[in-house]
Amino acid sequence: MSGASLPAPASVLPHRPPFLLLDEVTLLVPGERAEGSWRTTGSETFFAGHFPGRPTLPGVLMTEALAQLGAYAVLSDERLTGRLPLFGGIDGARFRRQVLPGERLDLRVEVLRLSARAGRAAGEATVDGAVACTCELMFVAVPA
Repeated sequence: MSGASLPAPASVLPHRPPFLLLDEVTLLVPGERAEGSWRTTGSETFFAGHFPGRPTLPGVLMTEALAQLGAYAVLSDERLTGRLPLFGGIDGARFRRQVLPGERLDLRVEVLRLSARAGRAAGEATVDGAVACTCELMFVAVPA
């Protein structure tokens, strides 16, 4: 599935502003992979303190945006109906590019393993084609 036919992130994920870090999903293969984006506006409160005079998107929020896209992919799979994926861990996180206020983070997640109880995914975040973050995400699925 792709583009306009996909449900809005807030209709699939339990996250809500200010912690919904996924603006749109542009590609979905339920339980396998997804692509989407998050555009920062510059008015997010974390930019004021991270860092004054040189605002930078915190790396942990890049990994959270990837995790939310991964949650969208797995929650779209009928094997996880009635379940809630929770972060189980992050492996191999690498931050390769500073992300500035107003930039759009393009997100891609590939599910490597998925069961009704747990899973693992690989994620990549880019800005204008330049890699900003890569990581592997683990999750456990609990009753919603």
